[in-house]
Amino acid sequence: MNKKKKRSSFTGSIGFVLAAAGSAVGLGNIWRFPYLAAKNGGGIFLLTYLILVLTFGFTMLTTEVGIGRKTRQSPLTAYRFIHPKWGFIGLFACLVPSIILPYYAAIGGWVLKYLTAFVTMQGSAAAADGYFTGFITAQYAPIVFGLLFMLMTSACVYMGVDKGIEGISKILMPILLVLVIGIALFSLTLTHTDEDGTVRTGLQGLAVYVIPNFSGMTISKLFGVFIDALGQLFYSISVAMGIMVAYGSYVPKDAKMSSSINQIELFDTGVAFIAGMMIIPAVFTFMGSEGLAASGPSLMFVSLPKVFEAMGGVGTIVGIVFFLVVTFAALTSCISILEAVVSSFMDQFKMSRKKATILASILAAIISVIVCLGYNVLYFEVTLPNGSVAQILDIMDYISNNLFMPLVALFTCILIGWVVGPNYVIDEVEHGGHKMGRKTLYIVMVRFIAPILLTLLLLRSTGLLAVFGL
Repeated sequence: MNKKKKRSSFTGSIGFVLAAAGSAVGLGNIWRFPYLAAKNGGGIFLLTYLILVLTFGFTMLTTEVGIGRKTRQSPLTAYRFIHPKWGFIGLFACLVPSIILPYYAAIGGWVLKYLTAFVTMQGSAAAADGYFTGFITAQYAPIVFGLLFMLMTSACVYMGVDKGIEGISKILMPILLVLVIGIALFSLTLTHTDEDGTVRTGLQGLAVYVIPNFSGMTISKLFGVFIDALGQLFYSISVAMGIMVAYGSYVPKDAKMSSSINQIELFDTGVAFIAGMMIIPAVFTFMGSEGLAASGPSLMFVSLPKVFEAMGGVGTIVGIVFFLVVTFAALTSCISILEAVVSSFMDQFKMSRKKATILASILAAIISVIVCLGYNVLYFEVTLPNGSVAQILDIMDYISNNLFMPLVALFTCILIGWVVGPNYVIDEVEHGGHKMGRKTLYIVMVRFIAPILLTLLLLRSTGLLAVFGL
């Protein structure tokens, strides 16, 4: 009982929802969601994603938050608390954020660099060919910006759950939402005329984004859309990273869990959609359909600066606001990733928050430096099982996101669906007399459908489905 009394907690449901939404609204929503939507037939992808959010996403989010609140444990120790023989899930659930944290901090440093460039009126230089490559291959600058971003993250976690994580989320998330909506609305007003007289508008870009495009759509491609949307959910709702287990352990027992989960679903899906509305119309207007083929770093750090440059004088202001949004999104996500590691250190090794934060941050900073050096003195290339060519950052991303995360989710479904039974989580959701919506859906998903989907995702990630042309 003493442990439970000493454990930190959010001050209420709003704090938890904003912190969880802050974790979910990260770089994956901003640089991956718009690209996947444009690549996968616009409205087709959006509809598929929405269905998965309300079914698979709801199931995984409910399960992890329920595990956290019921056990009052970190991801490393929670699964062992549920069943001694299934503690290995906790090891993987702690490894995922431990692997993600260093390279996320490095990317956060890239974001800070571009924000600095636009604030200091160097947006034109940032839009020049070779600027991004020149920066990440430099030996010292990426390390400095990456460590600065890591320091910002550590400071927030060091302050604790209520004053640090919740306090920062309550400030940053409303600002982020306002800025994202503002840029999205501005993107719809854009117009550009090419040298050949072709006129493109932001509204046309919106149509590309939201109207389903069935041209050339085959069963194989439709399956690809489904798998891409499923994979995006891991980025979007922060499941299988240990984050929601950690955050769930801080949720007060009198909070209505089902309402909080519904709000997180709504907030995350809304921001992901608006992020697409912010980026796709702007890129389409100035770069056409070809510009939408960019994803990840090339979209954010190469294509978008060129779009801002093409806007003229107002482009600098838009660039500042955009990279401020991305900084906020990256920071709130990185805070949650670090917290998953810190809470695990605290519960497993009985460390204080301050010591755990310092230790986790130092370890992450060291590996982050190695990630940065992976683009210069430690540069090499290797082909991954999914066919992509990778460096150090890409390898870490593949191991954490394509292998460990689906495995964590799959074993979690087996544990809850078949070993201890769905009522283990359902009873926690209904604690205090609260009714659980979508209960039957949850039972069917966690026992049958989710494990099948996760198996397919794993097979796709390892390249095994390529044998069947999928």
